[in-house]
Amino acid sequence: MFEDYGLVQANQESGEINMGPLIDMVFILLIFFVITTNFNRQTGVDVSKPKAQSAISQGQKTMMIGVTREGTIHVYGRQVSLERLETLVKQEIGKRPDMSVVIIADENAAIGKAVQVMDKCALAGAAKVSLAADKE
Repeated sequence: MFEDYGLVQANQESGEINMGPLIDMVFILLIFFVITTNFNRQTGVDVSKPKAQSAISQGQKTMMIGVTREGTIHVYGRQVSLERLETLVKQEIGKRPDMSVVIIADENAAIGKAVQVMDKCALAGAAKVSLAADKE
């Protein structure tokens, strides 16, 4: 009925959204975020390291141990006890005898906990044990 008056067209094309440019934008954003993301894997926990003028950069043959301000110990992103820490360090020293251990303790952590961690690492056979700090 309305077709006779020209109000409705019989052969209307349906609108389509072209997905090509949208997919291109998603890939560009993905590449941007991959490039700008910091993949520096240290301990798996958030600690704020103290500042020191004598801080130097360590090589890749290091085992990172994190000590939070609450006193928890983290290795490879997992919370461990002091006894488990000693066995983990022994295993890593067995694989790579020249490996050094870096303790990344929060600046508000109790110094006693960091000393206990250093002691366990030394008992496990680690020859190079150091504390991490940011350069001033």
